Amino acid sequence: MNRYIRLSAALALLMLALIPTFAVSAQDGIETVCLVTDIGRVNDGTFNQYAYEGMMRAVEDFDLDSTFIETQSQTDYQTNIETCLQEGYEVIITVGFLIADATAEAAAANPDVYFIGVDQVNEDPENLPNYVGIQFREDQAGFLVGAMAALMTETNVIAGVYGIDVPAVVKFRHGFEQGARYINPDIEVLGVYIASFTAPDLGAAAAEQFLGEGADVIFGAGGSTGSGGTLYAAQNGAYVIGVDQDEYFTTFGGGETPGAENLITSAVKRVDNGVYNMIELLVNGEPLPEDGIYMLEAANDGIGFAPAHDADVPEEVTERIQEIYEALKDGSLDTGVDPLTGALLEEAEATEEATVEADEE
Repeated sequence: MNRYIRLSAALALLMLALIPTFAVSAQDGIETVCLVTDIGRVNDGTFNQYAYEGMMRAVEDFDLDSTFIETQSQTDYQTNIETCLQEGYEVIITVGFLIADATAEAAAANPDVYFIGVDQVNEDPENLPNYVGIQFREDQAGFLVGAMAALMTETNVIAGVYGIDVPAVVKFRHGFEQGARYINPDIEVLGVYIASFTAPDLGAAAAEQFLGEGADVIFGAGGSTGSGGTLYAAQNGAYVIGVDQDEYFTTFGGGETPGAENLITSAVKRVDNGVYNMIELLVNGEPLPEDGIYMLEAANDGIGFAPAHDADVPEEVTERIQEIYEALKDGSLDTGVDPLTGALLEEAEATEEATVEADEE
């Protein structure tokens, strides 16, 4: 009898010993994460804040250890990443395209560490499988706010003030124009590219010209150049639309800056969701996307539109934009814009057909 008791006790101890082993293997993923901001702070209302919020949501949900470093100068990028590495963090999140080179270099030198780059592109995914760049469907975000502009205009003239015509800005512009024409094919859409992301005075001058041409809704995209245009237009009585983040909290100071009551929405990139989703993959022991890019779009709640806050936007307008968002999300509606280059798909197809015809001749 005693032999059976001893055997049962031994089996019980063996079972208890196995339980922690199974628990660890079920969560065979990362446990630590470090964030390096672009120049700015984790509460500045920009991608820095969104990335931080996404990280902290993951930290809470998955019980991770975390820290962050707020960059003061571009010369600090490599040093700040190195600090995360020296402290043994398994995942390093870096924010902004300016830190992309330093991130790629660190990923190449540290293949056992994962890197998540916000607004970055992994140009060598085959050799850097530990690095993913988070990118965006700016065309979809632009489409949403273009539709809102068309629903809110009284003059039937709207406009966009844009920075340098890099693909992201082109996607915003063409998405905005396509969204407006989706609502009203006869709407007049004005727009201009300005050869700088840091020229708010030129953005304001462009907005002034568009107001003189009858535009009563102005969209700004492309750094302080675009926000200079929206700020001027809002303070001169026009409705305006922000970009990237909710500009009510940045350009318009949380409602304290004059003109805030004319900000009807912003085309928002949900960086927080992108960062969270990539951390979740790694927590679960799953690999990063093979092509080195995680595209934020309507389908994964990666883009959206901000609330009107102090502006008087009819409820039926917001409901209509939400309907369009759902159609983009389920794939029943397309923007007609190339999601990588920003080219209008009809124009691209026409160019391709013309090239084929020329070759045949």
